Amino acid sequence: MKFLKFAFAFWAMTLILSCSDDDNQDNNLPQIDETADLILTKTMANSDHTLAIFTKNGKFTEGYNQVFVQVKDADNQYLSNVSLDWKPMMHMANMMHSGPHSGFSKVEGKQSLYEAYVVFQMAGNATEYWELTFNYTINGVPYEMVESIDVQTSPKRRVASFKGSDQQKYILALIEPSAPKVAVNDMTVGVFAMESMANFPIVNQYKVKIDPRMPSMGNHGSPNNVDLMQISNGFYQGKLSLTMSGYWKINLMLENENGEILKGEPITESNESSSIYFEIEF
Repeated sequence: MKFLKFAFAFWAMTLILSCSDDDNQDNNLPQIDETADLILTKTMANSDHTLAIFTKNGKFTEGYNQVFVQVKDADNQYLSNVSLDWKPMMHMANMMHSGPHSGFSKVEGKQSLYEAYVVFQMAGNATEYWELTFNYTINGVPYEMVESIDVQTSPKRRVASFKGSDQQKYILALIEPSAPKVAVNDMTVGVFAMESMANFPIVNQYKVKIDPRMPSMGNHGSPNNVDLMQISNGFYQGKLSLTMSGYWKINLMLENENGEILKGEPITESNESSSIYFEIEF
């Protein structure tokens, strides 16, 4: 009988310790980092929340920027039920204007990470700066955060702003390739119209003609390029052939739905560059 009591007590203690170990393992499970491949770029806060802004390179740069946001409450817990909106605004000496940007949506497969894009047509300087206003709602309660940001000059030309022959102002932004290589690269460009200082809708059913050249190598071109046509997400996509590493000027021509060239010129012996272009160096 004493042996049975001892055996039962030993079994009960073993079960308790086992359960205790399991509980500790559950409590010590690692938190999933939803921003492991991103770099914290800006933190904003009010008395209720902290808003963390991430980019892939840790900077806001002239041209196209993909932006990611997480919101934490006062208990340092990330929130997954945020309705998030924003407005980028450039403060210049004599005027203010926004830039092309999308709304925020939750990143697929993530719980607390939201993404959007913005195109900064110009960098900031000592007297002119970009400001971000975030308006967001949690459980029906509205909040706001407003702060200035540092937008740096891009080392190469990634955005073109101009007036077309139709007197409409346009913005073209290079999206891909972000990591160019010696190959036929997928090329993606955003094409936007400036309807007002605050409204920059995507332009539909146009074409972006490309002619990549290497000015340092006799301005030679490359084969197998494909002009950019609009795809389902509203951006324009084609093929960019880069036959060697170095500096490339991607000459552009913007064509409307009627086949009329609104801006840009073909490359000839007497004309080595279009008036609108992107630059790539790798």
